[in-house]
Amino acid sequence: MTYIPISPKERDTMLKTVGVKSLDDLFEAVPARHRFPALDLPPALTEMEAAQYLGEIADHNETVRGDLISFLGAGMYNHYIPSVIDHMLRRGEFYTAYTPYQPEISQGTLQAIFEYQSLMTALTGMELSNASHYDGATATAEAVNLAFAQFRGKRAKVVVSPAVHPQYRAVIRTYTQGMGVEVAGDDLAIGDQLSVSGLETLIDENTSLVIVQYPDFFGRVHDYTNLIETAHGRGALVCVVANPTALAIFKTPGEMGADVVVGEGQPLGLPLWFGGPSLGFFTTRKQYVHKMAGRLVGETVDNKGQRAYVLTLTAREQHIKRERATSNICTNQGLLALASAIYLSVLGKNGLKQVANLCYQKAHYAAGALNKLKGYKVSSELFFHEFTLECPQPASEVNAHLLEHGILGGYDLGQDYPALKNHLLVAVTEMNSKEEIDLLAETLAEANHD
Repeated sequence: MTYIPISPKERDTMLKTVGVKSLDDLFEAVPARHRFPALDLPPALTEMEAAQYLGEIADHNETVRGDLISFLGAGMYNHYIPSVIDHMLRRGEFYTAYTPYQPEISQGTLQAIFEYQSLMTALTGMELSNASHYDGATATAEAVNLAFAQFRGKRAKVVVSPAVHPQYRAVIRTYTQGMGVEVAGDDLAIGDQLSVSGLETLIDENTSLVIVQYPDFFGRVHDYTNLIETAHGRGALVCVVANPTALAIFKTPGEMGADVVVGEGQPLGLPLWFGGPSLGFFTTRKQYVHKMAGRLVGETVDNKGQRAYVLTLTAREQHIKRERATSNICTNQGLLALASAIYLSVLGKNGLKQVANLCYQKAHYAAGALNKLKGYKVSSELFFHEFTLECPQPASEVNAHLLEHGILGGYDLGQDYPALKNHLLVAVTEMNSKEEIDLLAETLAEANHD
């Protein structure tokens, strides 16, 4: 569908103003053989026909809203989303707002971002938050940029735990291509995945940053205080990739001494959306603010003594000299940051704790039930709402059986960790009822009898 906002008369006036006679004249700089390639497109549809066709395609999708029972997580989680979030996001002043470069007409947007920043610092135990990134993976990679800039490139080694999300690790390696950065640790043997001592031995005087996940990719919870002290003792910074929901009931990374805390904001009021769009939160200590990528909104007072909000810092190359820029990451996810701010405000401290506690308790009930099944084994380590389940058959076969019964099974860990080809990463949230968990156990028991 095409919408042309100007009339033929207006078009001709514009062409005359720029000094050309027709639209074709605007493309003279493009070689003729490349101007209008033949496209293999179906016949045009009316708006009604297009809407009907797209609706038919959408009807083939199976979702967690009534079609499937989901126990799939691995970074994106099925949480309850209060209806007020969607209602607020659809307000025109938020829905269509662009970057608030002009504070005199952007106070609402700026305040919303400021409140988001304040909530994220409280949640992570850090001092500053930026106005968000694209997702958890880019936020983690930007932590590498911060450390590289902090040490002016003189420390070129980044130690990454193999228990950090595999896709985050892939993005880190993409980011660091051509930077002369050595990425170490993420290829440790499977038995060393959760060994803090295994990471400690890799930290040396050339290390700029150590990256760990909390809870880690396997859902397990570790106190990294001693590791962080070791890293600091060798002059390195530490970044913790955190699940924001877990921070409501566990010790914050800030309390452990972390320098940077990043993560995926999707659990804070955002739908699964087939994996995106999403929200990456990025928090740090005040001393690193000038090396932090993205935007930071600050609170000040205008010339009438009234409270006002402004873009305080923007460390991207669009605003400063290219060679001084920490990063060239572009627009923040402002609308989704607003969604997370609304979610945290509506739930409040006690509400978020309740959600986290429900996730924790239900996941442990599920782990207990599955661990009783013949042929299945659950990891015995402390975990939040996600745990590894060793299966008697390949995880892909188990998931196929579950799907036949309307259950979206866990993440097949063999995709990223070959030694875990028979392991599922099972996620349980407040959305999973006792009946659904019991059905999962019954169906897995059947799978072992096939």
